[in-house]
Amino acid sequence: MKIAVIGSGYVGLVTGACLTEMGNKVVCVDLDADKVAQLQAGQVPIYEPGLDAVMASARQAGLLHFSTCLAESIYGADYIILAVGTPMAANGQCDLSAVFAVAESLGRSLSDYAVIITKSTVPVGTGDQIEAIVATQLQSRGERFTVDVVSNPEFLKEGTAVRDFMTPDRIIIGAESVRAQEMMDMLYAPYLRRSDRIMHMGRREAEMTKYAANAMLATRISFMNEIAGLCERCEVDVEQVRLGVGADQRIGSAFLYPGAGYGGSCFPKDVRALIATGSTRQLDMQILKAVDERNSQQQRRLYERLCEAFNGDLAGRRIALWGLAFKPGTDDIREAPSLVLIDALLEAGAQVSAFDPVAGNNIARYFQGHPQASALCLVVDQYEAPVGADALVLVTEWKRFRQPDFRALKLAMKGSLIVDGRNQYDPAYLARAGFDYWGIGRDNRRLRAPLSSDQRERRII
Repeated sequence: MKIAVIGSGYVGLVTGACLTEMGNKVVCVDLDADKVAQLQAGQVPIYEPGLDAVMASARQAGLLHFSTCLAESIYGADYIILAVGTPMAANGQCDLSAVFAVAESLGRSLSDYAVIITKSTVPVGTGDQIEAIVATQLQSRGERFTVDVVSNPEFLKEGTAVRDFMTPDRIIIGAESVRAQEMMDMLYAPYLRRSDRIMHMGRREAEMTKYAANAMLATRISFMNEIAGLCERCEVDVEQVRLGVGADQRIGSAFLYPGAGYGGSCFPKDVRALIATGSTRQLDMQILKAVDERNSQQQRRLYERLCEAFNGDLAGRRIALWGLAFKPGTDDIREAPSLVLIDALLEAGAQVSAFDPVAGNNIARYFQGHPQASALCLVVDQYEAPVGADALVLVTEWKRFRQPDFRALKLAMKGSLIVDGRNQYDPAYLARAGFDYWGIGRDNRRLRAPLSSDQRERRII
């Protein structure tokens, strides 16, 4: 089958590349001529494990192409996938201008029936608007054929996106016609040979499902971070609480890890979009407002802890950071906690030395032009960052940070404070190694040393 993917960003590239794995011919369309030239030269502009290999194989087989011309790319296409950006506007709502612009172009260029698939995360009712725009353009041209607009939200996790696409846990299809449902079933049949995980529903229901799923996951994170704050004040170890709560089969352990707050392109934007959607319909989304506010506070927690440790004076202090991407497995820094931390440290007059396996260049571009940019040093070696540092902060939990050489770390650092933004390390072990440990929601004083047998007995009693 022939498929056109409009938009060659994260979702568009992963979707287009993975669709070629089943023999489909795919052309990815983008207005950015430089990006298209880069892709045609075999360069992958984003970091996603396994994507480069899939794209290279598809290009070699002649199944994957890139273009700046929408009209040529959609000619004869069975499916047209919309994967353009829907950035957040100042009022929290999605900016749908790119989506609607593509819809108008499709209406002016289509020559036959096709299924238009919306992969972009869009508010409820957007599919209706796309359908109306395309229909209006077709009618103005005197065309008698129609198209089907389907909502098919993506649930790709950055860092495992290729695997998620190839072996999905569910596929949501929001279609308004039997023909569209059958076409979508045919598209995804090769990915579901072992079990049928397609869920059919209305188009508006599918649009809402994407938002509701992300909002629920964000809520779990913010809830656990709030519990972590209470645990600190009650001299309770949140890690034990987390295990006890997650063992409840009605709850489960996923997304119950306290930390520095969530980031990325989905959770912050989607939570705020739902709040904005509620506002336009005179509904106060109180829970989601609290989720968003808690996350904003949590993203400042690492900086606040450093201020507490150094009595509010960070001027001249050297702070080392491990991890800059919003999560491991990606170079994406959108809404990353590291951005909040670095900005606050630079404003406070601190020197920042930071390392991330893949996100360093994106951080450099982000802080280019910052008044204190000269105080930010991005290094290429994990152990270069803490040299002479007064404190080390673990921001992103890349695997290579799980079992570092603490002896080398102790020799490299000037100070002894480790701020564990992901509760990855054993406080008692670090205490024995001569470090001053602080974690999220942990009884940091009590956990610095192992309990004596007498203390264990008293706790049991």
